[in-house]
Amino acid sequence: MQSKNYVLFLSITAALGGFLFGFDTAVISGAERDIQTLWQLSDLKHGLAVAIALYGTVIGALFGGIPADRLGRKKSLLLIGLLYLGSALGSALAPEVNSFMFFRFLGGLGVGASSVVAPLYISEIAPAGRRGQLVALYQFNIVFGILMAYFSNYLIGTADLVNAWRWMLGVEALPALIYCLLIVRVPKSPRWLIAKYKDFEGARVILTKTDPEGVDEAIALAIAESKVIREKASLKMLFGSKFRKISLMAVLMAFFNQLSGINAIIYFAPRIFESAGIATEDALISTIGIGAINLFATMMGLYLIDKLGRKMLMYIGSIGYLISLSLMAYSYFGGAIDSSWLPYFVFVFIAAHAIGQGSVIWVFISEIFPNELRAYGQSLGSFTHWILAAVIANVFPLFANQYGAGNIFAFFALMMLFQLLWVIFRMPETKGRSLEEIQRDLLKDHG
Repeated sequence: MQSKNYVLFLSITAALGGFLFGFDTAVISGAERDIQTLWQLSDLKHGLAVAIALYGTVIGALFGGIPADRLGRKKSLLLIGLLYLGSALGSALAPEVNSFMFFRFLGGLGVGASSVVAPLYISEIAPAGRRGQLVALYQFNIVFGILMAYFSNYLIGTADLVNAWRWMLGVEALPALIYCLLIVRVPKSPRWLIAKYKDFEGARVILTKTDPEGVDEAIALAIAESKVIREKASLKMLFGSKFRKISLMAVLMAFFNQLSGINAIIYFAPRIFESAGIATEDALISTIGIGAINLFATMMGLYLIDKLGRKMLMYIGSIGYLISLSLMAYSYFGGAIDSSWLPYFVFVFIAAHAIGQGSVIWVFISEIFPNELRAYGQSLGSFTHWILAAVIANVFPLFANQYGAGNIFAFFALMMLFQLLWVIFRMPETKGRSLEEIQRDLLKDHG
């Protein structure tokens, strides 16, 4: 019981990076209009001021694997916390727009790096039977952080404070400081100690506290794996013949995640509802429903991921995507469905995403790479996720206006059919198996 509580503490601590991720991403929504008015920004400059964090996220995801590999997971998590802390204080106190954008960019670096390092760390300290649930805590914290940012913005916005937008952005400093203090108390990753220093005894000490039942097997398999992979780990190795197919799995998981249209729907939900003839007030109320369903369904995914497995959740999610996206497209094409049903189709879509891809993506990518390459593999998957998120969010309004929302949702549905086929024929099940077991089998199958 003690080991269960200890590994839960470590996982929640690392997953708080996801809370800050969600909070940092959403908090700007309450401040952006005041910022434009205060500094009299053009639409282009205003768009850049809001989007600059997303550019930081892409870069943070691309390069987040480097410090995770060289400095270790623990030090990288602490650096991420300091980035969030500096971003919150700096953007809240910024005297003009350029310094504001610099500090928002720092926060974006933290978000991108967090999506690499936090799932990585949790997967490397968690027992096989609970790993899916513990890593999925990261996704739950993202969703929870988004909701808390909206709630915080509401409280501050209705408190009649001078420069309320600065308080909205600055309040993130408190959870960021708590996160940094907690990270100091967590141990180094046992798998990193093995991969970097061949420190099997140091790893054993930590695994004995976090995974006492699986420690002997994990150490034995890690020793065997270390004899197979003798090259120095690098990003380049991901594209070599031995690891190419594993890397493709990570890329495809992230690719399908964004080609579901999830970020297009979350970012532009009110616009989607209004374009279907739903009143603005009703559209805004419907977006609150999206947040609530996202949180509830994420909790369901968290509960089920180690019981049903990663593939089963992906089956459920893929079928839910296909049904909801097809009905959304049909309603736009003027089918025999009243447009007032559109919010309910979106709710089904959000639930399908949260139970399926939303719960599985960070877990699966963190499981499939060998210990020596896991940081770089996680970085590859996260970068693919974020670059597609940026591109789709940028082009969705243009494409929806040019081709019609119905065609766009039909395209997303087609992509989800391809995802379902990939899950059926190519995706391996990783439930209940040690990281070393998974890597042994994948290298055997795809080597």
